[in-house]
Order: sequence, then C-alpha cells, then structure tokens
Amino acid sequence: MLPASIPSPDWSGFDIPLPWGSLRIHAYALCILAGIVVGLWLTSVRWTKRGTPEGSLWDIAIWAIPFGIIGGRLYHVFSSPDAYFGPGFDGTGDLSLIPQIQRGGLGIWGAVLLGAVGAWIGCRRAGVKLTAFLDAAAPGLLLAQAVGRWGNYFNQELFGGPTTLPWGLQIDADNANFPAGMPADTLFHPTFLYESLWNLAGVVILLALDRKFNFRRGRLFCLYAMYYTLGRVWIEAMRIDDAEQISLFGITTRLNVWTSIFVFLAALVVFVVLGRRRRDEPDTPYLPGRVPADQDGEPGLASERNEGHGNDPAGHLAAVPAHGKSIRHSDKSVSDSGSRGNLPDNQNGPGHTSAQTEAVADPSAGTRSPQGLPVEGKPTHQDSGSASDTDGTK
Repeated sequence: MLPASIPSPDWSGFDIPLPWGSLRIHAYALCILAGIVVGLWLTSVRWTKRGTPEGSLWDIAIWAIPFGIIGGRLYHVFSSPDAYFGPGFDGTGDLSLIPQIQRGGLGIWGAVLLGAVGAWIGCRRAGVKLTAFLDAAAPGLLLAQAVGRWGNYFNQELFGGPTTLPWGLQIDADNANFPAGMPADTLFHPTFLYESLWNLAGVVILLALDRKFNFRRGRLFCLYAMYYTLGRVWIEAMRIDDAEQISLFGITTRLNVWTSIFVFLAALVVFVVLGRRRRDEPDTPYLPGRVPADQDGEPGLASERNEGHGNDPAGHLAAVPAHGKSIRHSDKSVSDSGSRGNLPDNQNGPGHTSAQTEAVADPSAGTRSPQGLPVEGKPTHQDSGSASDTDGTK
C-alpha cells in the first residue's frame, strides 16, 4: 500500500481532430501559456500605474515572449546536451528533438537573458526604459514561473530523489523518466511543487517590498533574481534528472546550481551599487526625449521642469497640470481681487496697459502717462533703470 502521496497525472494533453489528422495540445504547453497570461496580467496592472503609454506592454511582450522561449530552449539544450548531441558531444544524439518544446525543457536563465534582449527592443520602440519595465515585470515573471512549473508535473519530469514523505510524487513505472533499477512504487520529491510554492511566496514578498520601499531603476528585478536563485540552489540540488555537471573550487555539481549562485552574487552586487548611486533626476519610465508633453516623470502631471523654462529663464512661469488649468502664483504687492484692473495687460514688452488706465501714479517719480511720458504740469524724476516690483509678472 502506498502512503498518502501526489498521484501521477491521468493525462498529458488532448487531441483536436483535423481533416488531415489531429493536433495534439500538450498540458505542458497549456501550463506555459497560462503562466504567460497571468504574468502579463500582473505586469499590466503594475505597468499602467507607472503612467506608461497605452498599449506599450504589448509592444514589448510581442518581442520579449518569443525571444524568451527561444532563449529558454537553447539554454536547456546546452545544459542537458546528451539527448541532442550524444554523450560527450559524440554526435549520437537526435538534433530533431531540439525544436520539440512540447516534450519539456525550457531553461529559465536562457529565457530571462534572451527575453530581456527582446524586451529591450520593444522598450526602445515604445520609448520607455528597460529597467522600468523589468521592475514592473519582476513579480509577474515569478508568478508566470509558479504556474508554468506545473507543466513538469504533467510531463512527469524534473522530480527529486526518493522520499517517504506523505507528499511524495508518484511517477508511472513505464514512463521514460522513471529511474532505472528503482521499485515501481517509489515516491519522489515533487520539486516542481516546491518551486511553484517558493515562487508564489516570492510574488507576495516582492509586492510587499515594492509597496514599502518603492524600488526603481532595476533594483526590484535584482531582488527577484536574488530570491529566485536562493530557492533554485536547494531545489536544483534535489533533482536526479540528467544534467551537465561542472566542477569548480573542488566541488562538482549541476550547471544550474553554479548558475544560480553566480546570478545571485551578481544581482546582489548590482542591487548594492544601484542603491548607493545618487539620482537627482526625476524617476520616469520614459527614455530621454520621449516624455509626453503632459508628463514630466510623474503620470498625469504637466511639465514643470522644462529645460530653460522656454522664454522664462528665471523659472517664474507657473506649472500647468494635465487638465490644462493654469496655477496663479500669489503676489504680495497685488491683491488678486481688488487690483486686477490696475495690472498691466498680459503682453510681452513695455508700454501695454489696460484701456481704463489713463495714468499710473509713481510715488518716487511723479505722475506719468500710460506711455511713460510725464504729464504736463507734474513734477518728474529721471528713471533709475530699475523696474518696480509689481512689473515682474509678465
């Protein structure tokens, strides 16, 4: 009698009948697709909150997803080469297996690396920063991995060593992945489940940290890389499937273990360096020169820091919010309600006054006409060359 355990799956896909045969839909592919959908959903929510261009996420995803799938497959092929190239690359493998992704085999680091290249292309075309997109996508990427890992369950692959734990995983004895020489009722560590739960916990942790500390400029993505690799080291070490073994510092272990260690260290260094760099410019997801006219680093705000302030080098112009209404700055020497009729018209250059104004009293220079000429019979004084305080607002 088997103890309580996780049963092996009853099916691994289904067939769609076609006039010329049938189309096989694999459960592995459905899990990957479901992971992409939920990952894009979470990324879309976070990306929209950054005030990014509408539809830019899909402009990026259309490049990042195909690049990621290709990169993930290539990494798997070269990290587990025996089936494709033969032991020791002796040429006895089957190269036709390389494009057969439905059989399983996508390496996360190849997917992230080449997927980032595709995302960079999409970001450049959309006018946004890659680092801003990576920060927005980090929790969604971890969520996609959590869902996609269940594809390994339906393929009955990438499990751990034998166990007697009540959550041990059953593998069909006639499955090609069942270890030779073991009893048919052997249970195995469900490493797919361990990683899925680890990733789900990571989604919650990343969202909480980002909510509290508002990590930007690639730092949240660094936290994603550190968290994921921290779990991947011990989970990968439990697996018993064939993998490339690498010896470093007198230790021989799986390639993915070493990769996880080095990625963790690299992400930690980048996280610390980015945290120590002082950034004075506003945080914006847009590339330089691609900020919309009604934004300047903050979604929904108008440009308040236009370089040189146009025709106002002193920076006295009021900011204009996105809704188009101007903000009036207060003037201590002029009452907004009582003296508006005595203010000069809003025109550039001297000599323009309101039609109702016939003369402007100047306590230090006598009485002058609207054109600045002395009124006949009134005492005058020479101009000193400095404007009165109330003439500073144009």
